[in-house]
Amino acid sequence: MTGRPSPLSITLWVLVVAGCLIGLISFGTRASFGLFVNPVAGPINQGGFGFGREAFAIAMAIQNLAWGIGQPIAGALADRFGPWRVIAGGGLLFSAGLALSIFSTDPTSYSLTAGLMVGLGMSGAGHNTVLAAFGQLMPENRRAWAMGLGTASASLGQFLVVPLGQAFIEAYGWTTAIIIMACALATTPILALALRPRGPSAAQAPSITAMPSLTSTAQSAKQAIHQAFGYRSFWLLLLGFFVCGFHLAFITVHLPPYLTDLGLSASTAGWAIAMVGLFNIIGGYSASIACGRYSRKLLLSWIYFLRGLATIAFLLLPISPVTALGYGAVMGLLWLSTVPPTVQLVGVMFGNRYLSTLFGFVFLSHQIGGFVGVLLGGFLYSATGQYDIVWWMSVALAFFAAAVHLPIQETLFRQPPAQQPA
Repeated sequence: MTGRPSPLSITLWVLVVAGCLIGLISFGTRASFGLFVNPVAGPINQGGFGFGREAFAIAMAIQNLAWGIGQPIAGALADRFGPWRVIAGGGLLFSAGLALSIFSTDPTSYSLTAGLMVGLGMSGAGHNTVLAAFGQLMPENRRAWAMGLGTASASLGQFLVVPLGQAFIEAYGWTTAIIIMACALATTPILALALRPRGPSAAQAPSITAMPSLTSTAQSAKQAIHQAFGYRSFWLLLLGFFVCGFHLAFITVHLPPYLTDLGLSASTAGWAIAMVGLFNIIGGYSASIACGRYSRKLLLSWIYFLRGLATIAFLLLPISPVTALGYGAVMGLLWLSTVPPTVQLVGVMFGNRYLSTLFGFVFLSHQIGGFVGVLLGGFLYSATGQYDIVWWMSVALAFFAAAVHLPIQETLFRQPPAQQPA
């Protein structure tokens, strides 16, 4: 015996590594946009486009909304044609939108490239599509492990790419930094080839735990969507993930300029976002593993409750590099840790046959929250010259999300033959 891994083990490792690299590049790039607020929106004589933070925020809001609207479509296409094709196409669109954004000198064209094109590209090549692919392609006993690694890799991307992005901006200028990121994203189609199924997917393969009424291929996507939107617990999950999107988008885009407005350096602001990514590796992986041991809805409730407490402490303590980096670290533990329990709750309630499609609608709610958070940040900053109102709104929403998860029914949805779901 040589101890050589079996072909199945090699295939699984290639699939997981490729998916993790895709998540690392795409999420790391997405997390870097806050670094470009001042360089891109700043005065023309300083190398910017001169259209101000409000216009930049509108583009980012469109990006979040396009990402959200595109996610159910990407999920449906992934269920029908395979995740690898959707990821490959999304990566190309993401890369093209990013590259074209350096020529978009007015708010409208910038919203079309950095906003619409990048957002739609993210819906195909984002780590959420990768997680859904893991949910479909991985054996059930390795699914939580793979999703944990996928979530952690996205976090690692945030930790690695954000400081690199800031270093590229300082060394070469923001346009060159954008081009470097676009080139990295252009490798996505090659990596996506590893996500091609070698046999029946885990969602379609026979299983002694499968529920024929929900996982059968006889059920149409339309029927699955109708069932989900007729279920009260699904709506509560949508509300909670709306809050998650509000938090993530607002902090990603507006935390760096918020910190520099208060006198901290751009480097410190970049490292605060990077700390989110570093500690998210721990938080995201731990949450994924905890899903197999504890109630998923209670995990989500605690995550949102702790987000609210962390933000209160950040706002009340004197601002300094220590508090900025500390807030980034704490929020990192609570950042993408919401994704594994949310994805798995969808699977628990409705099975895995249309997991990509149904989670796409949950993620749309997340991105509508992101749209609102980014847009409010830009508008209220322009109106008041500060972000305080949105920060305290984030606190209130955190406690709201903690409450709405408690009534969720964490069981398989069963529709009586002649009745509509309650």
